[in-house]
Amino acid sequence: MEIKIVKEDKKQFIDLLLLADEQESMIDKYLDRGELFALNDDGLKSICVVTDEGSDKCELKNIATYEKWHGMGYGSKLIQYISTFYKDKYKAMIVGTGDIPSIIQFYEKNGFGRSHRIRNFFTDNYDHLIFEDGVQLVDMVYLKKEL
Repeated sequence: MEIKIVKEDKKQFIDLLLLADEQESMIDKYLDRGELFALNDDGLKSICVVTDEGSDKCELKNIATYEKWHGMGYGSKLIQYISTFYKDKYKAMIVGTGDIPSIIQFYEKNGFGRSHRIRNFFTDNYDHLIFEDGVQLVDMVYLKKEL
């Protein structure tokens, strides 16, 4: 298994990025200013994008694993890697997600705790309704991890 930072042609990963953030215009707002990490294990399995949010914190903006590889620990490996990678640069990492128990449990399992919520984020910022596990996403739930 190998994790590398991708510095050029980040849009080549748009198919995978869209699994975690299904509106390309939203991805475009952070992709160029973020660092993209790609996890390869006999081929690409997972990616994530991390941005500098000032005030000694970074944000995990997008993390996605091809569905075929869900449940195999690739997302957790990426979080472990970026947590170590950024621990000397930032005090904390935040991540925003929909209010879906399985997703929140994934982040909690990886050391994040609930931080705050932005009401109506998905309905105010996306041009279509977004559903995850049959539930419409409305609020953005933020979680935080001390590095």
